[in-house]
Amino acid sequence: MDKLEELLKKQKELDEFIATRRNLSFDREEWIRKKCTALYVEVGELLDEVNYKWWKDPKKDNDVRVKEEIIDVLHFFLGICNDAGLSADEIYDIYMSKNNENRKRQTGESERDGYRS
Repeated sequence: MDKLEELLKKQKELDEFIATRRNLSFDREEWIRKKCTALYVEVGELLDEVNYKWWKDPKKDNDVRVKEEIIDVLHFFLGICNDAGLSADEIYDIYMSKNNENRKRQTGESERDGYRS
């Protein structure tokens, strides 16, 4: 099992454990909505750790907290991937395709509107 497969498996186990323990039962779309909301919140918490409020005195950098918040983001992202039925191979393949397209967009090679040079 590769590392991404293992992360997806562990996240699925955790999500199932939490759902069972808390007696939660939502349909696929509701789980995705809830996890997207949680993902937004975790990204906000990550922003708080990197002093995005330029109008305030910055707090001391805390690399441990920054990394913890990134992992919190990853938890919900992986949960969304599981709920959407994405396998590790699909994540890889779709990412590689989109990464290639994004590069083409920057060089004017994309067929998409708004990106030609």
